[in-house]
Amino acid sequence: MEEEKDLQLEKSAKRTKGPYRNFPMVPRVVFGQGSFDQLGEILMPHRNSNEAPAIYLVDDVFKNSALIDRIPILYQDRIVLISADKEPKTGQVDDLVSTIKEDFSELPSAIVGIGGGTLLDLAKAVAIMLNNEGSSSNYQGWDLVHNPAVYHVGIPTISGTGAEVSRTTVLLGPEKKLGINSDFTPFDQVILDPDLLHGVPKEQWFYTGMDCFIHCIESLNGTYLNAFSQSYGEKALELCEEVFLGDISDADSRDKLMMASWHGGMSIAYSQVGVAHAMSYGLSYLLGTRHGIGNCLVFQHLGEYYPDGVAKFNEMMEKHDIQLPKGICANLTDDQFNTMIKVSMGMVPLWENALGKDWAKYITPEKLRSIYEKI
Repeated sequence: MEEEKDLQLEKSAKRTKGPYRNFPMVPRVVFGQGSFDQLGEILMPHRNSNEAPAIYLVDDVFKNSALIDRIPILYQDRIVLISADKEPKTGQVDDLVSTIKEDFSELPSAIVGIGGGTLLDLAKAVAIMLNNEGSSSNYQGWDLVHNPAVYHVGIPTISGTGAEVSRTTVLLGPEKKLGINSDFTPFDQVILDPDLLHGVPKEQWFYTGMDCFIHCIESLNGTYLNAFSQSYGEKALELCEEVFLGDISDADSRDKLMMASWHGGMSIAYSQVGVAHAMSYGLSYLLGTRHGIGNCLVFQHLGEYYPDGVAKFNEMMEKHDIQLPKGICANLTDDQFNTMIKVSMGMVPLWENALGKDWAKYITPEKLRSIYEKI
């Protein structure tokens, strides 16, 4: 009997042995209209002392808005207004960390990001770097962070990037655009309040929502696909199609896009994105192209890789009367094309997900340039 039991345990061990990642998820999330007003209550148990402030990194689009007045300021708390017009940079993160350490005698009790993907990524990166030495550029990559981040909270005011749930914070560094991918990156708390999505300009709403849609297409068509990623990706895709192709109320649209973003971010925890993201990183690094529109600019030319997804994308653009900019790469030099190509080809996990381990047989500098030249 004991021998049979030992044999079963041995078989079980063989089945479970493998390179499976033990990924963290956001441990706490609040969803609902008006839930932003619970922020003060949520932060209170995490306040270490009167000298350890909560630092609120807020999109400066909310300057002089009612939202600012609703932020629960206590003791030495500080609101830092930040423009989201440009992608977040490692130098920007380092400057914020340096200022916080200089201005306060204790580390913050909390870092709170309020805004879109740029502000959420900045909040995650600042929280990490307050407890880790050196420049944030040293941590661009996978699993390079050694010390836990300061307690950090994410509050999205636009939906699509999945930054509120992902284990990465994508930054433009001196040499590359790459995330700080680590188990310490995800938020400790997220507040999903659909009311905060009111008033987002149509183009920005579309481009950011398409980030989620493209996440799904790349994940569901990737070689890394598994049941975990598929379950989240399929739900996110279904929600995106309801929002961008269906006829639903504005309130339903806000609720569903917020949840599509959440599911889309979760879908790549055990998977990856693909060709559009890899190439849009090149655009962002060289030209400062915002992530959402960068994905769209590339994705429109990827029918060879994602024919059904591109067809659906074109249908969504037509329905919402979206006209993508043209001639973005028309006057670039050879050196500039080569810079974009180098950044893009450096995104090895994305290419492996898109095309498999032998991706370099199909993706050459000439191939990438031919696509960039169409943008």
